[in-house]
Formats: sequence, structure tokens, C-alpha cells
Amino acid sequence: MLSGKDEEETGMNIVLIGFMGTGKSTISEYFRNNYRLDVVEMDQEIADREGMSIPDIFSTYGEEYFRNLETRLLVELQSKDNVVISCGGGAALRPQNVVEMKKNGKVVLLTAAPETVYQRVKDSDDRPVLKGRKNVEYISELMEKRREKYEAAADIVVQTDNRDVGDICREIADRIKELGE
Repeated sequence: MLSGKDEEETGMNIVLIGFMGTGKSTISEYFRNNYRLDVVEMDQEIADREGMSIPDIFSTYGEEYFRNLETRLLVELQSKDNVVISCGGGAALRPQNVVEMKKNGKVVLLTAAPETVYQRVKDSDDRPVLKGRKNVEYISELMEKRREKYEAAADIVVQTDNRDVGDICREIADRIKELGE
């Protein structure tokens, strides 16, 4: 799976977690294009299934409803192999989701500085938890509140600030291989 386009796949999944704007979607796309892996963007999959945006799901049904959808999708994905599962920023905050993530594959926490996250998300309106609070100070506070749960869920932690996406993906692949040895 993690050797590149022309080599044998191992049947393991990569579960990407981390705060919004740390690079989960970008990393997923690179793995899709360069490692022949399927990608499931959980937020997009849920939005497609529900027929509404994530902010609309939150405002119509509430966060608990949305988290239940995440848990069901993580359970469903356990039947798939060679998939990168890109989780929404809050998915790893629910203990049951972490249990299901671990059943799916190796959990990779992507990190970035609050200033980097702000630069990456400042023009997006699809971030319900930042509504009315899109600034470095609030992002920093929220990241710190979530840090312990993210780190507890992770098999691997990879920093993404000022790095080439190919280098990040190679590091992830190498570190997953090391875990398997």
C-alpha cells in the first residue's frame, strides 16, 4: 500500500485526524494520486448522504446527531481496505469514534501552528465551530482544548507547517511501515 504506484498493497487503512486546516484533505488527495489509495472524506460523505452541508446538519439536527453519523460511517468503513479516511476535526473527540478508528487502521494526527491553521481556513465558510470566532487566538484555545484527545488517539503524529505534501506523505508511509515491523 505505502510503497508507491507500482508496488503491492498491504490492505491497511490510514485514518487522518487533526484540527481543521492541518492538511487532512491535501494529504488524502496526494495518497489517492500517488499511492493508489481510495479516499473517504468523512465530512463530504456525510454531507452527500444527508443532502445538506455540515453547517446545515449542525444547525438543523445538532452536533450529537452529526457525531452519531460519524460513528456509523467509521464502523461501515471497517469493511474496506487500502483507504485513506480523512476525519473531520471533531471526530477524534468522541471516545467511541477513536475505538472505531483504531479498528480501521493506523491513526495519523496531523498538526500545525494556530497561525498556519488560520491562514488555511480564513476564507472558508464551512467551519461551524469557528462561526463568528475565526481568529488565531480562538483557534489556539480550541486546539489546546483538543490536543490531549488528539494525541491519545494517534498512532503517529506528523507536523505539517511549511512542508511539502510529498515529504509529509513519505514520512507517514515510512512511519507506518516502522510500526508494522
